[in-house]
Amino acid sequence: GKKYPETDLEKIRNSRVYSGDSEEDIRRKNQILGQELSKEMKSAEEWAAGLNRTNSTATRLFGSKTLGEIELERKANGTLSIKGNFMAGNLTYDGPIIMQGNITSPSWTEEFRTNIHLTKGDFKFINPLENKYKIENGSRIIVDNGNIVVGNIFGRKYKIQDSEGRVGIFQTQEQRTYISAPKGKIIAENIINTVFLDADVIMILNMEDDVQISAREILFYGSKITYDSIINLKKDGTIRFFENFSIQSLSNDAIIKLENGKEIRLFDIKTKKIRDLADEFVPNKNEYDKDATMVGNGFTITYEMLNNLSKKSTKTQNGGWNSKLRFSKD
Repeated sequence: GKKYPETDLEKIRNSRVYSGDSEEDIRRKNQILGQELSKEMKSAEEWAAGLNRTNSTATRLFGSKTLGEIELERKANGTLSIKGNFMAGNLTYDGPIIMQGNITSPSWTEEFRTNIHLTKGDFKFINPLENKYKIENGSRIIVDNGNIVVGNIFGRKYKIQDSEGRVGIFQTQEQRTYISAPKGKIIAENIINTVFLDADVIMILNMEDDVQISAREILFYGSKITYDSIINLKKDGTIRFFENFSIQSLSNDAIIKLENGKEIRLFDIKTKKIRDLADEFVPNKNEYDKDATMVGNGFTITYEMLNNLSKKSTKTQNGGWNSKLRFSKD
């Protein structure tokens, strides 16, 4: 064995996530790491596809002690189980995937970007909230015909030296994490810093720092949406905010974009009272508190309401003298 323990410098140099002396150094090492891991994932993809064709079960390790190991198992029901951290490369699978581990993607390189693609079935983390599994750094997950159930999702932005070498000038590099389930649901926890989600239904807690989401049905269970968030609502869709304590951390400047191009600031619906909406949208509006607004307590905000936000209520606020004096129409 070694006579002396590794120095701090050696530890950093021998670690899997390289952050060496110079940008060039980091880039080169990440390139090598990405290349090696991508090769391994290519083998894993071919191995899993072979088992699928023969409907067989098996377990196998991919990667190495240096790169990090990942265990794949094809189960009798066709589900692919992944244990370990997925760090680079492509994996396409014709069936459901369950996973225990984090998903990240190499910095500096598009070539070996993490790209997981399911042509059928669901992609699910096992107990993502308890296990604190995360997806980050520009990874992509696309599920053609199923749902995605995960934990926290992060993207990344960082400053790099100007490409023309001008001193003191930096450019912002973006690694937007992309999660898509066009025919299904995305269920996730916090969506943070440079992320795009696209699905039929999206259920999340909070969204902060340049996050964009697009769906037909959107459900927010948290209390935080930052000013640079964009909510794209598909035609005939709905949005519900379940926060019932304080909507103060839902930024007024977040934008809701309708499919027809119309844009609405969150402020406009946070301050709009349900009783002031056009009657055709809320026939039972007197059941709501007079100060209740469109945001909070799970009120269903429809695409049509947002598209006709300036339409006035035709009834007077107190329901008119008839209702006060209980005159009957008979």
